[in-house]
Amino acid sequence: MHSKKAPLPLTIAAFGTLLFLHVPMLIIFLYTFTPDETTYTFPLPGFTTKWFAIAWGRADLWRSLTLSLQVATIATISALILGTLAAAAVYRSNFFGRESISFLLVLPIALPGIVSGIALRTAMGGFDIPFSFWTIVIGHATFCVVVVYNNVLARFRRTSTSMIEASMDLGANSFQTFRYVVLPNIATALLAGGMLAFALSFDEVIVTTFTAGQQTTLPIWIFSQLTRPRDRPVTNVVATFVIIITFIPIFLAQRLSASSSDTEGETK
Repeated sequence: MHSKKAPLPLTIAAFGTLLFLHVPMLIIFLYTFTPDETTYTFPLPGFTTKWFAIAWGRADLWRSLTLSLQVATIATISALILGTLAAAAVYRSNFFGRESISFLLVLPIALPGIVSGIALRTAMGGFDIPFSFWTIVIGHATFCVVVVYNNVLARFRRTSTSMIEASMDLGANSFQTFRYVVLPNIATALLAGGMLAFALSFDEVIVTTFTAGQQTTLPIWIFSQLTRPRDRPVTNVVATFVIIITFIPIFLAQRLSASSSDTEGETK
């Protein structure tokens, strides 16, 4: 039996890790309320919420936010389709080089983002593909596919093949089997993978290459503002917003994965 209470050193280590990961984000949130745009001291010299109003009125911020949401949405939809098809092919088929293909599918998430960005930019430049909205979608979809693929493939491996075989034996065609048997079993994996893919795409910086019309995604907008010290409190406001908007889908995806695992454990 496992002890219900963790040893003290393990508890301290876990608590220290949480502080290391999250204290910087708390500091960013704290300095969204500083009244002085150039001085960062603790305790704060005062308290103000004016930077939220200033950020709300920035037209360039809204353009970047809209672009990031559009890219993340389309990249997520593309990843759901391609990742599910790839997972089904790898799981259902036994062909030469299957493990190599599976490795190549997950490789983009392991590579540094700057490597993927340089590789994509070089490839698109070599084929004379103009940088546009769709080049960002392609770049983001390369690593979003990995998240969906891993989630769906793991769910396929935990799904009994006897249900699929029974459906086919009872006369259901491939589409009916997918709709009534396969899809309900992988639905939570698709939802969790989609939310993770959206969060990753929304805050991705390195593979963003869209510069036409002087439009940038939100992370690139944040980086461009770091060279303007007087705008730093506004940047802190936007960074806090990005943290919140990415925290929500990641949290929900984690809860979905945990609840589905608990359900499967109780069934078994």
